[in-house]
Amino acid sequence: MSFRLIVFDLDGTLVDSRRDLAESANALLAESGCGPLSEQSIGRMVGDGAPTLVARAFAAAGRSAPANALDRFLAIYNSRLLRYTRPYPGMVDVLADLSSRLPLGILTNKPLGATRQVLDGLDLSRFFHASRVLGGDGPLARKPDPAGLSQLAADVGAATDETMLVGDSVIDWRTARAARAGLCLARYGFGFEGVPVEELGPRDRIIDAPADLLALL
Repeated sequence: MSFRLIVFDLDGTLVDSRRDLAESANALLAESGCGPLSEQSIGRMVGDGAPTLVARAFAAAGRSAPANALDRFLAIYNSRLLRYTRPYPGMVDVLADLSSRLPLGILTNKPLGATRQVLDGLDLSRFFHASRVLGGDGPLARKPDPAGLSQLAADVGAATDETMLVGDSVIDWRTARAARAGLCLARYGFGFEGVPVEELGPRDRIIDAPADLLALL
């Protein structure tokens, strides 16, 4: 089936942000007297938004999160959004190719302000119309609720079954399922470990590098 809209997740799909997220979470834990967690373990906590990441990090450290933990995490992370975060290899070329053929969108549970800073700082904003970038702190429910994906599809006059969501996590899998959209999962992303591969459907696809997406479209 040909798609009329491709929607990307951000962290773990478009950009490798795991180190910046992990170091920010560990800086927060250190302020609270907790020891550090591994970058890999923090990467597996990403996907449901900053509040859940903070809660999971403190749970893994064996402590209850302080009342201001989320605000502190966001302040730390926003000061270092682009220290190590970069597009995955080949992603810029993929976006340039795809954006010449059809509209692209972003659906992330990351706050919209941070999302735009990452896109601007990495010169990726040029591939996405501003109205087709949705963050996790807007009026619509976060993924895996399908509302954001449905809105992005409506924005370009496409049905959700004419839309493909490209992501790396079980959250993205559930979102595509809920919206009855196409799904492409990035095995290279740091959220892929939790994906129930055995439950993928006949329309679902897996890629090992961004360039593999072009062969599907």
